[in-house]
Amino acid sequence: RVFGWSEDEFLGSNISIIMTSDVAAEHDQYLENYLKSGIKKMIGTQREVTAQRKDKSTFTCVLGLNQIRNTGLFCGFIRDLTNEKSAQAKLVEGHERMEQILDACEFL
Repeated sequence: RVFGWSEDEFLGSNISIIMTSDVAAEHDQYLENYLKSGIKKMIGTQREVTAQRKDKSTFTCVLGLNQIRNTGLFCGFIRDLTNEKSAQAKLVEGHERMEQILDACEFL
């Protein structure tokens, strides 16, 4: 399973199935513009976006897009950042707590 979809549902589908509606519209427009102009804005790059699982719950991910040479096909790469974002939040909380403790020690 990939973000709630079966392998058959997910493989070969437009990557926009995991995107929120606003990001999906941008994605399709990027591809359309590229196919018309040949100017790459997103192809060959990565960006952090909010994605959604099949159940519509959202998560942060890194999305990359490349064109498969001489095929006219595109390949999307997705990396779920849920664990990284959680760890980052815990580090920030720990840092803030440590600052509170150090501030309290100054009064002793």
